[in-house]
Amino acid sequence: MRTVLAIAALLLAQGCALRQLAVDRFADAVASTGAAYAMDDDPELVRAAAPFGLKLTESLLGEAPHHKGLLLAGARGFTQYAYAFVQQEADELEERDVAAAGALQDRARRLYRRAREYGLRGLGLTVEQLRIEPRKALAAIPRSEAGLLYWTGAAWAASIGLSKSDPESVAELPAVEALVDRALELDEAYERGAIHTFLVGYEMVRQGAPGDPAERARRHFARAVELSGKGDAAPYVALAEAVCVPAQRRAEFGSLLGAALAVDAPENRLANLVMQRRARWLLARSDRLFLD
Repeated sequence: MRTVLAIAALLLAQGCALRQLAVDRFADAVASTGAAYAMDDDPELVRAAAPFGLKLTESLLGEAPHHKGLLLAGARGFTQYAYAFVQQEADELEERDVAAAGALQDRARRLYRRAREYGLRGLGLTVEQLRIEPRKALAAIPRSEAGLLYWTGAAWAASIGLSKSDPESVAELPAVEALVDRALELDEAYERGAIHTFLVGYEMVRQGAPGDPAERARRHFARAVELSGKGDAAPYVALAEAVCVPAQRRAEFGSLLGAALAVDAPENRLANLVMQRRARWLLARSDRLFLD
């Protein structure tokens, strides 16, 4: 009898191990699907398909809650979806329907916070740890987790950007800075200079940094363009919106957005189409953005 029970227990253990192996293999495959989306030339098709992929990622995380690839996919996917398909729509709608835009902003904020939580889980950190001593908490994070650092910081920053009237949220900016600065330190070339592109806008609101914020932003812009091989529209849009509008540099604003609209890189087509939509929207608002 004992022998039978031992064999049954062994088979059960092997069955559990095989099931977990299958889950991990499937999770690996799901976590690597971002490239297929990146090359798509139909943003509306991706908009319709993305929620299924995001919920599949969450379902798999229920089975493999510490799978690094899935956690990165969740942080990246929810951030990208919230920006491309929720916040951008809210921005475009705000001048016509404040209430509807506000509802979309609330949804985007929730999605960004969900992304942040997946990123923090991947990093093995909590909001409280990063509120207290963010740079110390991140000092041991390895280069392999630069993506988690970046997408966690980007999601958190976007959430704060939609919560500017909440002092408690704004007080969390040092945590965002620490995440993004650590990502830059570990892998400045991550995703073709995405960290530098993020910092084009962020330098304009960074507190206590030496020098002219616009000059810091321009250095990040130049590096982002270099790392992307001039194949990303995002740096041009970021500089136009973050630097040219406050400085009232209308000619440069138009030139940068024109450059963004001219970008055509198949390997990054979807992101470029999203940013080119924003470029057209900004150009259409030029008379509102510039005093002349």
